[in-house]
Amino acid sequence: MGSYLLRRLAVTPILLFGILTLAFIIARLIPADPLASIVGERAMNNEVVVAAARKKWGLDGSILEQYFSYLRNVFSGDLGTSFRTRKPVTSDLWDRLPATAELGLAALLFGGIGGVILGVVSARHQNRLVDHVARLTALVGSSLPVFWLGLVVLYVFYARLGWFPGPGRLPSRVDPPDHVTGLYTIDALLDGNPSLAWQCLRQLALPALVLGWSLMGIVSRLVRAATLDELHADYVRTARAKGLDEGGVMRHHVLRNSLTPVITIMGLMLGVVLTSAVLTETVFSWNGIGSYAVESTTRLDYPAINGVCLTAGVIFLVSSLLADIAYAVADPKVRLS
Repeated sequence: MGSYLLRRLAVTPILLFGILTLAFIIARLIPADPLASIVGERAMNNEVVVAAARKKWGLDGSILEQYFSYLRNVFSGDLGTSFRTRKPVTSDLWDRLPATAELGLAALLFGGIGGVILGVVSARHQNRLVDHVARLTALVGSSLPVFWLGLVVLYVFYARLGWFPGPGRLPSRVDPPDHVTGLYTIDALLDGNPSLAWQCLRQLALPALVLGWSLMGIVSRLVRAATLDELHADYVRTARAKGLDEGGVMRHHVLRNSLTPVITIMGLMLGVVLTSAVLTETVFSWNGIGSYAVESTTRLDYPAINGVCLTAGVIFLVSSLLADIAYAVADPKVRLS
């Protein structure tokens, strides 16, 4: 395990370097000039203003000069200044990260728990009505586009039925809780304000449902297939022959083995959450890293785009590493191998 961790940690800087390089190249391939959003369309005809802006924002050199300059800044801990907000990209990301973390954790909980329940129920009632309904629910969640599903959910549960509040992390006239973790629900509880925590949960419910539904579909199909394999295994038949009741067979034998692959898939699902959060946060006006990425891309904000890519890469690599470690700890065959 120690040598495995060392190998993974040694490869991580190389992967992050590749992510930075690709993000830099792709952003520069977009056929547009970021100066249009920096100085404005009218000032683009003024050569003096354009030249001064290029020099100020480091756009006056060649692509290679800009690239090496950016790498030097990153290695020194400076992700640059956003063209759009005029603030350090690091500061912008720290401000936006808690919102995405809150939404992502809620979606992972909903998708993971819901997927396990659906998968086990579907496997135990194979080819019955419950199985068909569970598989249809999983199929709908994993097949429908996130942005379309978000719009439908908003229309039905907010605009038509009025069961849940509209977009945003909080209603427009409600002040956020004191900043401790940046997660509004937890901060409201720490502040001793359960009514505000309930409002935060209601605001979180619909985007977490939309984002977690797609995860639930993937997890449920994985759990269903693994549970069906375990239910037909020899050791399960032996346990039944010894008189162990069906609930004991499921709890002590089937579930422990069929849920092991979920550990790995949940780590990989964090990458899916980050990708889908771009659309979910845009639809629900959720002020997180996803919406920050969209705003930065539309304004061709090079430092912000690179900062988002680097942050997403770090989160994905760390979550993947933790998932592999957890899988090795949970499965002796993997650990001993």
